[in-house]
Order: sequence, then C-alpha cells, then structure tokens
Amino acid sequence: MSLNPLSFLFGDAASDQVVPPKGNAAWLTAFASAAMAFIAVFALTLSLAVGRLADYWSLDLARTATVQIVAEGDDLMAQSEAALRVLRTSPGIESAEIIDKSEQLALLEPWLGSNLPADTLPIPLMIDVHYGADSPDLNSLLLRLEAEAPGASYDDHSEWRAPVLEASQRLRLMVGLSLVLTAIITVIIVVLSAHSALASNQNIIRTLRLLGARDSYIARAFVRRITMRSTFGAVLGMALAMLVVVSFPAQPESNGLLSGMALSGVDWLYPIFVPVLVGISAFAASRLAARYHLHSVT
Repeated sequence: MSLNPLSFLFGDAASDQVVPPKGNAAWLTAFASAAMAFIAVFALTLSLAVGRLADYWSLDLARTATVQIVAEGDDLMAQSEAALRVLRTSPGIESAEIIDKSEQLALLEPWLGSNLPADTLPIPLMIDVHYGADSPDLNSLLLRLEAEAPGASYDDHSEWRAPVLEASQRLRLMVGLSLVLTAIITVIIVVLSAHSALASNQNIIRTLRLLGARDSYIARAFVRRITMRSTFGAVLGMALAMLVVVSFPAQPESNGLLSGMALSGVDWLYPIFVPVLVGISAFAASRLAARYHLHSVT
C-alpha cells in the first residue's frame, strides 16, 4: 500500500468521504490518544524533575561532609580545636565551621518536637565541612584526624548519596516502563478502532470495490482519518498537561520536587515529541490493521 505524503497530510476530498467523520471509533480514538499523551507528558516531566532534584541533592552531598565529635568538657573543646586545625589546613577543604547547637536543635525539631532539653540532651559537637574545587585526600585526612582528634568521626555523606541515586534511577525506570505501556495501550486502542471502523463500513468497502477502487485507496482513507484523529487528540492531551505543569506553584530554585516540575530551556521540546510519536504509532498500527482487515474481507 503506497501513500503519497502530500495527499496523506492534506487529505483527498474524494477519499475522505469514504470514512464517516463521526461514530464511537472516532471519539474513542481521539479521547484515548489525548489521555495517553497527557499521562506521557506528565511522566516525562516527573522524570526530568526527579533527575534535577537527585542531581542537586547528590552534588550538594558530594561537596560537603560532617565531622562529629563525642567528648565532654575540656576534652571536647581540645578535640574540636584540633579537628578544625586539621580540616582548615587540609588541601581541598574550602571551609570548616562548628554547627551552632541551636541549629542542631532546629534540625531535630521535626522529629523530637520543639521542647527539647538542650542542656541535658547529649548532642555531639558537629563541624560542617565544604570542599573546594578539588576534593581532599580522604585517607590522609582521616589519618590526621585519628591522630590529633581521636574522638572525631568523619562522614562524607556517601551513605546518604547512594539511596538518593538509587531511588532516582528506579523512578526513572518506572517512568520509562509507564511510557512503554502507554505506547502499547495507544497502539491497541488504535488497532481496535481501525477494526471497528472497517467492520462498520463493510457495505461501503464492498461498494467501492465494485466501482473499481483498489484496497490501497480504501486503506489510505481509513489510515489517514485514524492517524489525524489520534494526533489531534495527542496534541490536546499534551497542551492540557503542559498547562497543568505550568500552573504548579512557584518554589525557590532547587528547593523541592515542585520546583523541578517547571520546564525550562530544551525541556520544552520533549513534550512536543509525544504527539509525533503517537501519530507515528497510530499510522503504523492503523496501516497494519487496514491491510489485514481488507485482505480478510472478500
């Protein structure tokens, strides 16, 4: 079955009259394509948001570390001064500052409440460490800390980064699977719609054959109408999904998941591919369905 691209895109007045413009198959195809495109755009946006958020958290954790010192009285002050001296003189470390006890209590407040006994609570002394352009030599740094501040423990946040990266990768995998399932469902609906349209117009098909119409001419009319309906529905679904994404409340940059839901730059191009892929899938599925159905109809 050969298809002229120009006649397929702009239509042919004679062949377009072969397929009734209305019916259950017509609105079902458009509605299903719109719904699938809406879901696909949301899945893409969620994938981009998760990627940005995971990259931000991972980068932030990779450039920082925490030193915890457990000691009492004068020993605590001596070890904290020694740890600060080691950190501030180590290559690759940009800054090292003691975290104020009030800041530590503020971090614990969501879990332990606001009425914390700050004077009696055994909160260790914490030092916030920020790396420079080059990361420090951890082996050398740990040896120096062990020698000069034995009560200090160094946390490079690697245990925190691993779950973040693993969760983002799994969520991206789930998004990819959802897109594949969306494409499969779209193809199934298009095939069923094509079969329904062809089956409900058996008399028209037989009449056209008696008049000398070839199967390629008949199929082209059905394929074009179904593809256009699917693409039009996908465009509507994509536009609605993008309007919903744009309507999300603004948040400070890189402060949460909703801030990552905003599309920017080249990200705006990705949703445009959804109707294109839906149209290609609808064309291929309806073409195969039309060829099979017309071949089986005598």
